[in-house]
Amino acid sequence: MPAHTPPHKQGKLLSSDKDRFRMCELAFEGIERVEISDYELKVGGTSYTYLTLAHFKQLYPEAELFFLVGTDMLRDFPSWRYPERILETATLAVCARNEEQGWLETEQATFLKRFSRKFAVIGYNGENVSSTRIRVLAAAGEDISAFVEREVASYVQEKGLYEIFGAKEALALEKGERKAHSIRVAFYAAEHAGRFKLDEKKAVTAALFHDCAKNLPQDSPLLRGFCPPEGVPAPVWHQYAGAYVAKTAFGVSDEEILEAISFHTSGKPNMSPLAKLIYLADMLEEGRTYGEAVILRRVFEERGLDEGYFFALERSLAYLREKGGEVYRLTEEAAEYEEKTIKNTENK
Repeated sequence: MPAHTPPHKQGKLLSSDKDRFRMCELAFEGIERVEISDYELKVGGTSYTYLTLAHFKQLYPEAELFFLVGTDMLRDFPSWRYPERILETATLAVCARNEEQGWLETEQATFLKRFSRKFAVIGYNGENVSSTRIRVLAAAGEDISAFVEREVASYVQEKGLYEIFGAKEALALEKGERKAHSIRVAFYAAEHAGRFKLDEKKAVTAALFHDCAKNLPQDSPLLRGFCPPEGVPAPVWHQYAGAYVAKTAFGVSDEEILEAISFHTSGKPNMSPLAKLIYLADMLEEGRTYGEAVILRRVFEERGLDEGYFFALERSLAYLREKGGEVYRLTEEAAEYEEKTIKNTENK
């Protein structure tokens, strides 16, 4: 049952109702005892589970209803609209998603304490893939057939669903591992955008274009007319070049996205939330295995965007000073600005 407007996916890079319904049909085609329902699409508005289940309970008063969720949705369940009313109507049936041994006992105990009942368990442990990752891969022009039915993958490609204009071509300018990094940055940014009420498409766009000039020689035709600011250290040069190429070669015109690309390495004072997210995603994507990455991720997860960004700036400056690298004044100014802003907020 595709939702009309999923409350937990507002701001996501979604396809149309018609396309999502058709993809459900393709995915479940030929599977017995499965029916694709357009109930929430017809009702319209925000699709709340407690209302949908009430409808089906009225339609099938003698039936025992189960609502299937993955472990990610299980953990979010207490934040849903009227979770107790959902449980009065149906039993949650949970599928694991790449979970470690012992997850069931922990989650059952937490659920029982919170709702005074247990959830049902389906004996299935899915791989570490999500709809967010699939959308990002599609936006990057990558093959998604390993994660969805072949017919669905073909449909997404033919319709250009989730496509971000120019992203595939921009990624083609990057060497293999650099391209893989850019896609991982997009994963990380997309997975965290909703937490800060940021638009997923903007976050993915900025991430996929952020390193598009990283592997370009300075005499590339794509950089004709480009003039970086004075005093830019060599490791920072590509951020300005990337914004230039994204704008002039691929038509990226959104100023918020261009700012995020322009300062994803250095940071700057008074950065937008989107730019801060891209700065952090570039440092913290899952392929980053340097020593402090775990600490930086934890600070970001626990303290939020502003403090996570400030902490990352501080650690970056400390690393450069320790290694004798050139310190860009703009990064120092960014750290000073964030420190003052956080202190002023704490003192209010």
